[in-house]
Amino acid sequence: MVFTIKPKISPVKGKRIVLGISGGIAAYKTPLLVRLLKKAGAEVRVALTEAGGRFVSELSLATVSGEAVLKGVFPETDTPGADFTRHISLGEWADLFVIAPATANTIAKLSAGLSDDMLSATFITLRPDRPVLIFPAMDGHMFRSPSVQRNIRTLREQGCQVFEPESGALASGQCGPGRMAEPEEIFGRIKEAFAPDTSLAGTRVVVTAGPTRERIDGVRFISNYSSGRMGFALARAARKRGASVTLISGPVQLPTPEGVLRIDVESALEMDAAARERYRETDIFIAAAAVADYRPASPAGGKLKKGAAEMEVKLALNPDVLAGFGKEKRPGQLAVGFALETAGNLESARQKLERKNLDLIAFNTFEEEGAGFEVETNRITLLSRGGAEIPLGLMTKEDAAEKILDALRPAGGSKESKG
Repeated sequence: MVFTIKPKISPVKGKRIVLGISGGIAAYKTPLLVRLLKKAGAEVRVALTEAGGRFVSELSLATVSGEAVLKGVFPETDTPGADFTRHISLGEWADLFVIAPATANTIAKLSAGLSDDMLSATFITLRPDRPVLIFPAMDGHMFRSPSVQRNIRTLREQGCQVFEPESGALASGQCGPGRMAEPEEIFGRIKEAFAPDTSLAGTRVVVTAGPTRERIDGVRFISNYSSGRMGFALARAARKRGASVTLISGPVQLPTPEGVLRIDVESALEMDAAARERYRETDIFIAAAAVADYRPASPAGGKLKKGAAEMEVKLALNPDVLAGFGKEKRPGQLAVGFALETAGNLESARQKLERKNLDLIAFNTFEEEGAGFEVETNRITLLSRGGAEIPLGLMTKEDAAEKILDALRPAGGSKESKG
């Protein structure tokens, strides 16, 4: 008997890729990325901004891509036969749009819907089912600025994949986050986009997110600073991996991730009731919500009038949503929780892991800069039931969500893989 080994076909072979290059020093790396794509069998066309052309030559990009480099929306000549709608045809042609480097200016233009060059016009005319991969590159202070983070959040909510820049020496002389990923890393991400992670296909995931509000009277309540971003990032990441996701959210101002069933609740009792309805049908339960431990025992109707210098409110213990699932979970079901503690209090998180019968817990603090509530980033240490301890550096909550799901993969995976 003769066995033959079939050569592995690259997922980018025959794919049509538009590479957008904006004006950052990292643009000098892009000819290597084009070469990697061409060698793998992809067709590549380059959309170069005017500023990008100051860092990498059109001649270099045209030579390695085998195509003319596109810059302006309109052709350079108005002679008969010139293509005056190429900014539309390019977006229809592309199977994937990758922007590297993406400067703060380009990110702002894309989030605002501006289209004054070929790169930004292609972004708008791209077919909605086509992946968009964005690799920011800029000074670290610029990247962390509220304006840039707001624009990145907008792009992610639109379905774009915006990758965290790497840390290292920067052109400004500083050292920190802001470096564009290397061409080999970007090439790997492009391959993943054409061969997406379906590790949670067929899996039912329930995520709780946000704060709860516990009524004192008709206009006042007890709550906390949770923004819901971590839970929403987890729901988005699980859906991207093929899971059927239900998001039970307290009151937050965040758009529903695409493809996710959202259930809005207000109080801990409402969140507990919504979760319990789904205990039996859930494969993975992720409790990212900051559920209030106590609620006013007898909330007043209407509005309490100001009177004495002091007011006493009697509190009653709220149900523990996560512990409830941990108590009832069957073999094969997974429970994930969060432990927001003071710095260095890992032992408390381990005890919570055991006490609530969890499979994984994410320990973080509210004291460290860039972690906890009301920020775009988090710094997490993952603790597993098997005793593993995985410290994660400071990263966006989107990236932290991916790491949490990665840690579940050996135990979870798709139903098909469980046999």
